[in-house]
Amino acid sequence: MKLKKQVTVCGGAIFCVAVFSLYLMLDRVQHDPARRHSAGNFPRSQISVLQNRIEQLEQLLEENHQIISHIKDSVLELTDTGAISPSGHLPFRSANGSWVLPFDGRPTFLSVKPLDCQFALARRSQTDLQMLDVYSLLSFDNVDGGVWKQGFEITYEPNEWDDEPLQVFVVPHSHNDPGWIKTFDKYYNDQTQHIFNNMVAKLAEDPRRKFIWSEISFFAKWWESADVHKQEAMRKLILSGQLEMVTGGWVMTDEANAHYFAMIDQLIEGHQWLEKNLGVTPRSGWAVDPFGHSATMPYLLNRANISSMLIQRVHYSIKKHFAATRSLEFMWRQTWDIESGTDMFCHMMPFYSYDVPHTCGPDPKICCQFDFKRLPGSRVNCPWKVPPRAITDANVAERAGVLLDQYRKKSKLFRSKVLLVPLGDDFRYDKALEWDQQYFNYQKLFDYMNSHPEMHVKAQFATLTDYFNAVYKANGVAPGTRPPDYPVLSGDFFAYADREDHYWSGYYTSRPFYKNLDRVLESHLRGAEVLYSLAVAHARRAGLEGRYPVSDYSLLTDARRNIGLFQHHDAITGTAKEAVVIDYGNRLLHSLVGLKRVIINAAHFLVIKNKDIYRFYQTEPFLETVRNSLDFIQRVDPIFLLFLRYLVLFNPIEQERLCVVTVLVNSVRVRVLTEDGQTLPVQLSAQWVFKTYTLSCFFVQASFMARLPALGLAVFHLYDSADSPMTLRSDTLLRIPGRGQSIRGLDPLPVRSQTVDAQPFYIQSQSLTLGFSGTTGLLESVRRKDDPQEVRVQIQFLTYGTRPSKDKSGAYLFLPDGNAKPYLQREAPAVRVVEGPLFAEVVAHYQHFQQTVRIHNVPGVEGLSLDITTMVDIRDQNNKELAMRLVTDIQSGDTFYTDLNGFQIQPRRYFQKLPLQANFYPMPAMAYIQDSQYRLTLHTAQALGVSSLASGQLEVILDRRLMQDDNRGLGQGLKDNKRTANRFRLLLERRSDEKRQTNISVSFPSLLSHMTSTILNHDVLALPVLSRKHGVPPMRTFAPLAGTLPCDFHLLNLRSIQSLDTHSPSPYTALLLHRLGLDCGLEAQNPGFNCTTTQGQLSISGLFRGLDLQLLQPMSLSLMHPQPPLSNDSIINLEPMEISTYKLKLC
Repeated sequence: MKLKKQVTVCGGAIFCVAVFSLYLMLDRVQHDPARRHSAGNFPRSQISVLQNRIEQLEQLLEENHQIISHIKDSVLELTDTGAISPSGHLPFRSANGSWVLPFDGRPTFLSVKPLDCQFALARRSQTDLQMLDVYSLLSFDNVDGGVWKQGFEITYEPNEWDDEPLQVFVVPHSHNDPGWIKTFDKYYNDQTQHIFNNMVAKLAEDPRRKFIWSEISFFAKWWESADVHKQEAMRKLILSGQLEMVTGGWVMTDEANAHYFAMIDQLIEGHQWLEKNLGVTPRSGWAVDPFGHSATMPYLLNRANISSMLIQRVHYSIKKHFAATRSLEFMWRQTWDIESGTDMFCHMMPFYSYDVPHTCGPDPKICCQFDFKRLPGSRVNCPWKVPPRAITDANVAERAGVLLDQYRKKSKLFRSKVLLVPLGDDFRYDKALEWDQQYFNYQKLFDYMNSHPEMHVKAQFATLTDYFNAVYKANGVAPGTRPPDYPVLSGDFFAYADREDHYWSGYYTSRPFYKNLDRVLESHLRGAEVLYSLAVAHARRAGLEGRYPVSDYSLLTDARRNIGLFQHHDAITGTAKEAVVIDYGNRLLHSLVGLKRVIINAAHFLVIKNKDIYRFYQTEPFLETVRNSLDFIQRVDPIFLLFLRYLVLFNPIEQERLCVVTVLVNSVRVRVLTEDGQTLPVQLSAQWVFKTYTLSCFFVQASFMARLPALGLAVFHLYDSADSPMTLRSDTLLRIPGRGQSIRGLDPLPVRSQTVDAQPFYIQSQSLTLGFSGTTGLLESVRRKDDPQEVRVQIQFLTYGTRPSKDKSGAYLFLPDGNAKPYLQREAPAVRVVEGPLFAEVVAHYQHFQQTVRIHNVPGVEGLSLDITTMVDIRDQNNKELAMRLVTDIQSGDTFYTDLNGFQIQPRRYFQKLPLQANFYPMPAMAYIQDSQYRLTLHTAQALGVSSLASGQLEVILDRRLMQDDNRGLGQGLKDNKRTANRFRLLLERRSDEKRQTNISVSFPSLLSHMTSTILNHDVLALPVLSRKHGVPPMRTFAPLAGTLPCDFHLLNLRSIQSLDTHSPSPYTALLLHRLGLDCGLEAQNPGFNCTTTQGQLSISGLFRGLDLQLLQPMSLSLMHPQPPLSNDSIINLEPMEISTYKLKLC
């Protein structure tokens, strides 16, 4: 009632101000001497002005009325849910049994402009090749094609090149995996460093020799150890065009599991290294080994000003179809692009592999004879039993004719008379002998071909960009421009199959522990980048740069490179040898410790109230750091309340956050206060030991609701208090099988127990009511508070085996032994039900997994979805894969949706003509099903494989334990499983307009879905302040943003830019922004903060509180290509889905 009165008074005050303003204006008009001469009669022009001003006042009053209505609606909504307690302070139970919290006095509203919703509904230009349509068209029949097994016979007329000779560009390359069979360092020491040393010498011998290189991680390592003469020789080769850096990322990134934050970051790291050390800018993309290709990659390369790209690992049936229609070169367009601004020229290699036998033409038996590393006497030979022959004057004519025949046949698959022939393989050219064998023999062949006009061919060594430039020139278009009649394609290239029904859909889940760890690191890296950039800028402004540990920049660089390394297509994929996986894990853990240090050092500076007393001591950290063991990273360190403790909470997302924070404490009498002394409600829960019904005797979980500033740091006080009326105990019920077991609670945290029965049971919050099976303890139904309908959402667990034949599932391949079988165990699970004012949860204990389904009783984003954690441990299983299936009544048919790299949504279709394993797709961030009424989205905090095998279903593979290799070169199964927490958020949304369902070719998450994904992937970091001899200095909340970002903007990164000194940054910062694409056709929910959109407009100059903007310069995505600086007060504008980079100078 008090709040209602405040709203009424506020509204009345606004009305009075408006009326008083009108009175003053009228008074001013009446007393203006210039207006008295007409004996009180106003001229018509003056009356017109007055009418205009009255209309403006009416408009202002209308806007004020809308604001008051927003506030009133928020209050009424909170009143309807009982969110204002009778006392106004203490949580209480409402009549229906749900807990109600005191309202924090901050009504919020959601205001999305209609124009910001139009993008999802806009008509897209039709593409020639839509990959969903291609899948519908193809029969995937795998007919024997002769010498080109997966293709067809190619013929040509000898005179086809009489008018326009064939141009052949042979591109030598060496594919170097930064970890696979050997670790990154061992590969470098054993092979890669020798490739570079030979490269410097051998390319210099003949200016006609060319080479391309991709992985900057290896190149940087060699450069740092090379002497000045070698560096200068290498720089000369690059500047002369003999050696080309292609793509230029830190690694050749995986495209299925990698998140777009990390894909961009490793690209920036590689490009920044190239710019600093060589001054070169990559122009072409090269991706020969990722196991399938994502549509995100061409967009990122396009934004980095790369004009052309090449891909290789695509389903053999698609390659055959594209070859038959001469569509292997195309403009790759984003499905959501309304026009053609995202087009990227792409070359798809036509044959089985990127090795020499599969690159010169359709017949590998012949092409292998032109891999001169395999000459007799070598350790490598040709499987087709016909070895190469060294080129001599006696055989050059015959050999050139045979090779030209392959070139001509391959060229018939393309639309121009320009041919690309890669010449290389894994870790090739590590011996000087191979450089001589390949270059001398090919040069003899080229010389012969070029000197015989009747052959109508011009052959040469080339770089990748040499080839692309020749294609553009032949078609009379500028680089990156669509050649006439070349097709436009949209979609992606998952799932990949290299032969038969061998689909590479297993690696979407392989080693999920490390996939989860990767995302934890990415969130820490982004958080550390943001806080470090802000801390350094504030330190500069305060003249304290000398006191601040600016050298933490080297820890950021180290983490960027280790996380970048893990994006490699044999790292995050889970497809490396066990020893290599351990090496990756140790690197990530080392970086996690370093990032935590960057965060606590920045937080220390930013929360100190009086910066004059700030001092940094390396040996005396201000905040607690993290455990340094992989097995402990998922555990929470306890806070000992022996005295008053301070807790700093970091919110790494760009919007204000209302959330439940849980810490581990050693006292049930904990009291939590805000910075200004307000006591917060606390829910106490027991700490349970995994896989047992045992309670911890020493620690309890304390959960409290916190409102945290965007990208900010908030300070809380915790202490042991005898008087803590706001600290409430959870109600815990253990449903145990009938074994006569009794569970004893620990005073004052009682635990009730009862024997399992078949009756369903429920938990509820302000927003949701969940139904659970009395037998399984697993979710059965979801009901939203504003929806009378209970929706069936049933969780089931299943297992897949592998085939009994010789071909079995492994790290790469998913080859199941049929449909999944229900997961069964002999006895019913024990189920724990916890209810309290801030959250309720159900925990089901099974032999190989423990599933926790929690709902938070808070307004806004956090309270609108189900928080699901499935702890999986299948270390005692052989050749089993554990799957979680959601079964609903949603009429989704054969259509479902998965994300690509957390960046965009790709519609999928279940095809019965394909085997089960072909219908699984990567899910880095989310997947959903929908019909005209509902959309159900499963958000994930780690990349996993997903499918929808029947209408109304979503199925995700949680872990895989496989005892054998799958014959793709790894030589091991997957036996190093760890106990892994798979984290999800499940969001049920109702369609607000059934007619608005968009067409199948393009889809977007709702705004709420985007926010849900963000909070899942960016946890609040709890940083306890350590006790100090001289006490803790005064601290205050740090809220860096002066205003709010539009809520369809995601601040992707705020990254300090390198200087010439590796250990410190330049004065510049890179701001990366992504404007999200939205589906507004789902019912809008109050997000818990003020959420508005601005049609893509944003003022940077007023964004950061307490800092001045001295430079605002648009850049290419990876910071290599600057555009003219904007005036500092400029309004920037982003289109939906656009990612843009700006170079800032803040001080």
